[in-house]
Amino acid sequence: MTDITIALSKGRIFEDTAPLLKAAGIVALDDPESSRKLILSTNRANVRLIIVRASDVPTYVQYGAADLGIAGKDVLQEHGGAGLYQPLDLNIARCRMMVAVPNGFDYDSAVRQGARLRIATKYVQTAREHFATKGVHVDLIKLYGSMELAPLVGLADAIVDLVSSGNTLKANNLVAVEEIMQISSRLIVNQAALKLKRDAIQPVLDAFSAAVKQ
Repeated sequence: MTDITIALSKGRIFEDTAPLLKAAGIVALDDPESSRKLILSTNRANVRLIIVRASDVPTYVQYGAADLGIAGKDVLQEHGGAGLYQPLDLNIARCRMMVAVPNGFDYDSAVRQGARLRIATKYVQTAREHFATKGVHVDLIKLYGSMELAPLVGLADAIVDLVSSGNTLKANNLVAVEEIMQISSRLIVNQAALKLKRDAIQPVLDAFSAAVKQ
């Protein structure tokens, strides 16, 4: 029996993925939120789940350490998608990639006047492409957390970050001024694994596809 490894991250993506896995007949035997295990067995002897950081999922799949994975479009944009097949948008963990500024900052005017903006983000590649397309000159400052703090203490003029409810922006007196893209999570597959293990992987892809359409 061909073994399959699926890379997932903890939190919202894992929660939203669990029903899709179940539809494919795959149920984790441990809860990743309470277990310290990084490799989880499932009810199917030939399928295991590995728990990695969200930003690492595409790398594990690209290099064949996992056959399949689930990653947000934001992560895939930063990774570049090399060596990955992306057959399915799962329509889970939906949010938006936005430009946000402090309340009262005239973003449109700054852009029109050709101001050079300092942008704090962990999505450096996505931000670079977005502002280059607009012809806006920016200095990108890479941060790994609490983007909202950067404009409040003068580190940046604006941030590029994921926004779902917008409550965190509001609490920190920031406002979203521009949408860069809609974000959702995608099923990704190692291209070599798809060829070598197609008989084992295709039924999983089909089950996910059917579950998403319901």
